[in-house]
Amino acid sequence: MRLTLATPTPPYYAVIFTSLRHEDDDGYAETAARMLELASEQSGFLGFESARDEIGISVSYWDSMESIKAWKAHVEHRLAQAQAQKWYSSFRVRICRVEREYGF
Repeated sequence: MRLTLATPTPPYYAVIFTSLRHEDDDGYAETAARMLELASEQSGFLGFESARDEIGISVSYWDSMESIKAWKAHVEHRLAQAQAQKWYSSFRVRICRVEREYGF
């Protein structure tokens, strides 16, 4: 597998969402797909990467803190956030400023 997400030259921001999901996560996949669709339409959205084994790690990339705040406040996103306990046994959100990036 090769990562193909092209982010701009730093600095930019990363929202890191780590989670443990419940066994019964009815409706999760549809909601997650809708949230990615909506996020990608938001001003300042730069991209998204995700991996899940036992722990899920999803990272969305943004051009500014203002863009992140606007996405968090989006009405449909707020409705999905309200269902967190239904899908997750635990989660954490971390917001970081990316100062440097390298790789191949």
